[in-house]
Amino acid sequence: MSFIGFLILGLIAGAIAKAILPGNQGGGWIITLILGVVGAFLGGFLGSAIFGVDLAGFFSIQTWLLAIAGSIIVLLVYGALAGRRRRA
Repeated sequence: MSFIGFLILGLIAGAIAKAILPGNQGGGWIITLILGVVGAFLGGFLGSAIFGVDLAGFFSIQTWLLAIAGSIIVLLVYGALAGRRRRA
């Protein structure tokens, strides 16, 4: 998949991850979408490294699930770090 494809996938995966996660993760939609792109890259990297999943297809369900899972992980880590900074 091309870089532009991963950007589009990450933006959509970030929006889906924000809708899935309950509560306020901190940051606005722009930060969420940027973190979604980072999560898509993370999910794609881990998916291909650990599970050997081929990420060539934009419309592959495996690609979407890995991107959304990666976005959720990145949003949770960001929420934990941002929450820690607000309390300190």
